[in-house]
Amino acid sequence: MSRARINLETDVKPVSEFRANAAELIEQVRDGGRPLVLTQRGKPAVVVLDVGGYEGLLSEIELLGEARTAVKQLDAGDGVDNQCAKGELRKRFRQ
Repeated sequence: MSRARINLETDVKPVSEFRANAAELIEQVRDGGRPLVLTQRGKPAVVVLDVGGYEGLLSEIELLGEARTAVKQLDAGDGVDNQCAKGELRKRFRQ
């Protein structure tokens, strides 16, 4: 999944501007495919993402967690070689 990078000139807004123009800025996030960074007192406070972008991030985080678990299992010697794995899959799918 490819996400557009934040444009620091257009995608960083003070929360007061968001309050005044919420509908327009939400549309910008949806249409532009880029998150919006809201600031308070000149410092980044929150990031606004469209739903698809948020779900994509959650999927990527889940996949990375599964990969980390797999690496730990392999490091602990709990892995199986490719030939054994293929044999197990063939057995399971024949039933």
